[in-house]
Amino acid sequence: MDFAFVSGNLGLDLAGTVGHRRGERIDLMATPADLARWTVEAGLLDVMPAVSDDELAEAVALREAIYRLATAARTGTAFGTADRETLNRAAGRAPASVRLGEHGLERGGDLRAALSTTARAAAGLLGGPQAGLIRECEADPCTRLYVDASHRRTRRWCDMRACGNRAKAAAFRARHR
Repeated sequence: MDFAFVSGNLGLDLAGTVGHRRGERIDLMATPADLARWTVEAGLLDVMPAVSDDELAEAVALREAIYRLATAARTGTAFGTADRETLNRAAGRAPASVRLGEHGLERGGDLRAALSTTARAAAGLLGGPQAGLIRECEADPCTRLYVDASHRRTRRWCDMRACGNRAKAAAFRARHR
């Protein structure tokens, strides 16, 4: 399964590497190779980094902390101290480097630099005015969180091409039975 980058924030996209959280979970970052591929597909690094099992566990801990923090922001509850510490520890490291090379943009660094960039994006969202725009996809069984940046703040699905299309097609079929 491919990664989706539809949440409007890199931190939420990392949290979105688990699908169907309330049902039969689908973990798209089950191996170190999955995480390495995610860093490239997310546009954080140009070359897949080496990833150890310990680093995968660290990334999964960050992913789950971001999900819980974003859920707290969405529901108006207090942030968990341990989750804030996990996020802040990752964000406090040096981020991935970005430079203009001879042939365009070049992104570099190791896995921890990529996770730092991701954690910084999440911290900026959760600590800023857009935290109140975090929503959960209404399509069943999707549980992806996203930033509702729509004009009227009425977006219902994480992605119109996937969840939104399925929901509208199901509604159409139901009306025409």
